[in-house]
Parts: sequence; C-alpha cells; structure tokens
Amino acid sequence: MHNLTRITAFLQEMRLDCLTTQVQAIWPCGKYEQMRLHCFPDAESARVFQKRFGGEFFDPKKDREGGRTQGAWRREGEYRRILDLGDLHVPELLRN
Repeated sequence: MHNLTRITAFLQEMRLDCLTTQVQAIWPCGKYEQMRLHCFPDAESARVFQKRFGGEFFDPKKDREGGRTQGAWRREGEYRRILDLGDLHVPELLRN
C-alpha cells in the first residue's frame, strides 16, 4: 500500500480533517529538503495523526522563517535524511 493510500484511509477511518502543504526545511549545514505538512484544525487531531505515523509538530508562526507564510523552516541540529517514518517509507527508486 502506498503512503498516500495509508494516510487517506487513516484520515477517513478516524474522521479527521486535514489539509496538506509543503515547506522547505533548511539545516545549518546547508542541506535542505521539501517536507509535506499535514495540517489539522486542532492539536488533538494532530496528536492522533502523530501517534499513528510519527513526525514532528510544526507551528507556522514559530517555525517558519520570520513567521512568513512562505518562509523556510530553519531546522536546528544535525541533518538526517528521513527514509522511514513508522510504516511510511520513501520508495527505493527515490532513495538515491
């Protein structure tokens, strides 16, 4: 089953409303990745999703560069590519 299919099935099963968007995450070393954000109307829905799939909480007012709508997500710490997150996986074709 594909990642999007798993997520969609879970959202329908749990009756969760979710919008998706993207953000460019940039680490101090200069590495960057395009991240998909799953946005929920309340913190409890986000916690239910995180418990199932993992991931990090993202607050656009705090985490986006200068709080701007299109600002980058300036990450802290060491860059680590995420290939697996719970039962979600980057396909082998896209791993290199």
